[in-house]
Amino acid sequence: MKILDRYIIGQFLKIFLICVLGVPFLFQVIDLTDRLDNFLSDGVGQSQVIAFYFYQLPYQMMLAFPIACLLAAVFTVSRMTRHFEVTAAKAGGISFYRLVAPMLVLGMGISLLALSLSDLVPEANRRAAEAIDNDEERQFDVRLNFVYRGDEGRYYFVRRLDAAAGTMKYIKIDREGTGHEYPTYSVSAPDARWDTTEARWVIENGHLRYTPEREVVIDVAFDELWQAPFRETPYDLLAKAKAPEEMNYAELGRFIEALERSGENPKKEMVQQALKIAFPFTCFIIVLFGAPLANSTRRGGAALSIGLALATTIIFLTLIRVGEALGAAGVIPPVAAAWFPNGIFFFAGLGLMSKVKT
Repeated sequence: MKILDRYIIGQFLKIFLICVLGVPFLFQVIDLTDRLDNFLSDGVGQSQVIAFYFYQLPYQMMLAFPIACLLAAVFTVSRMTRHFEVTAAKAGGISFYRLVAPMLVLGMGISLLALSLSDLVPEANRRAAEAIDNDEERQFDVRLNFVYRGDEGRYYFVRRLDAAAGTMKYIKIDREGTGHEYPTYSVSAPDARWDTTEARWVIENGHLRYTPEREVVIDVAFDELWQAPFRETPYDLLAKAKAPEEMNYAELGRFIEALERSGENPKKEMVQQALKIAFPFTCFIIVLFGAPLANSTRRGGAALSIGLALATTIIFLTLIRVGEALGAAGVIPPVAAAWFPNGIFFFAGLGLMSKVKT
């Protein structure tokens, strides 16, 4: 690694680390100010508040990654431009593209790091929510009188689901079929329990009624019965409860399937799932955009750099909200809605890069 590369990486990482640790602290102060009255009225103790913000830290650091990358890129390039270091590098035969290459590599590395952490952050968010939740409803989630559409034409009618205990009361499973190979059948039972070891529902003390032909009915009583396709977890069947930031990519996918089978519109959740991949790559794209932008503004000091970063952040966050709204409304596909801001900034970054005098 060349001396210049080490110098640029050092400058970038110094600013990035300061921001990625400082911005979450700012987020927490603002959030605490906003929630303080609610904490006091709900009787949340000091230890609970400390635990809540401790578990919130990974999520807020993840949110700070793009902001920190943008500030690091803008400050590094702006400083080098003002001190004529960019000019000196060009005089030595080093193009601007080669100069910012280490930052782009770091941006991609940070994006991959954020992507690897995206499935760990939801667990911390769940713990944060549990730390301040005094409501018994969260520990005892119940859904009453609902219909769930399963695979291969199965419909599950459930009188009562207790997701926390992993039990169901008065369940009925119906499937319309034809012939002996794909017969009509109905299962009814007063109880079902979730087997955590095998990750499946076990239906207890019920009746199975086969109807392979119109005039042929086979009725069988059973102590226990389980169906291979019926492996949705109690919280999948709940089709509510956890916020998207409390679910990882796979959990959110199962939740979307549960919503679809329950007849609900999951487009909003589909956008949130796509964002779990799109958002981490913002780090690379924002460096690609911020580096040539900072180089184009030769005048001004730290105030201008901060102004550029804040303006870019506001525009980017606004575009995320616009994309979420368009995706949830079905105006554009959910995946396109999640990548919509990244696409705009990526092509804007390429445009700025093409105009830089190398």
